[in-house]
Amino acid sequence: MNPISVAIAAVFMGLGVLTVGAFQNPYGAAFIGLAGLTLASLKMAQQWEKAVILRAGKFTAIEGPGLFLIIPILDAVAGWVDTRVRTTQFVAEQTLTKDTVPVDVDAIIFWIVIDVRKAALEVMNFEAAVAWASQTSLREMIGAAELSTLLSNRAAVDEQLRKSIDTKTEDWGIRVKSVEIRDVRIPVALQDAMSRQAQAERERQARVILGSAEAQIAQKFVEAADTYANNPVALHLRGMNMLYESVKERGSTIIVPSSAIDSMNLGGLAGITSLAKNTAAEAKPAPKKPGGGAGPWSPDSQ
Repeated sequence: MNPISVAIAAVFMGLGVLTVGAFQNPYGAAFIGLAGLTLASLKMAQQWEKAVILRAGKFTAIEGPGLFLIIPILDAVAGWVDTRVRTTQFVAEQTLTKDTVPVDVDAIIFWIVIDVRKAALEVMNFEAAVAWASQTSLREMIGAAELSTLLSNRAAVDEQLRKSIDTKTEDWGIRVKSVEIRDVRIPVALQDAMSRQAQAERERQARVILGSAEAQIAQKFVEAADTYANNPVALHLRGMNMLYESVKERGSTIIVPSSAIDSMNLGGLAGITSLAKNTAAEAKPAPKKPGGGAGPWSPDSQ
């Protein structure tokens, strides 16, 4: 019953009681009958509801939302159908994948009734039917997919499952909006094995990267060796720069073996530098003698 029909019936009932009690009028029974008729015939559906009306056992109309009238005794409301989007949770436990891995999958489906007549008349309990069809489709999908697909490609699996369920519920006037797999659980022993496998794969990749870096470094050393072999001066400068950087960074004196000096020919370079300094000193002119005399002047000459 809805509050509007109850209120109208209460008004008729009150008029009937007053009429019978105050005026002893036979019309009081008519008011009381109208009150009962109002309760039986005036119906109200909410905005999201649809009412399936059967007349003499046969489908006659879909009513709602709002107020509508039915013929008492002759008409009957076969069902009230909620046309909002609904959600149904379903699970598949200990189901084998294509690669024979037992998994527990938890999923949820969003669906809506688009044909009220089919949903009410073609299937006895369409809510339970949707739940069972979803669970069956989920098990079929798991059996046809590998574990890696379930774990890494959720979007494609969800869409495939949605199409499979929608094909089954289409004849019931139900449309599947979306399906989402919420969780995929695998045995603990398999989780440990997969963890070790992932760790080994990471270590292999790290070793490959390290080996590639070593190969590139060796190639650069080969190129540097070719450059120094063809240009001894560059090698000398590089050796001197290494010594300078070592002293600069550590702030201490470094003792270099004579063999290292000989290999870099630093001694020869030092000798050449000293010879150049002496030659420059000898090339300077001697100071002139006071009085304008020729020849070298010294303090003993006075």
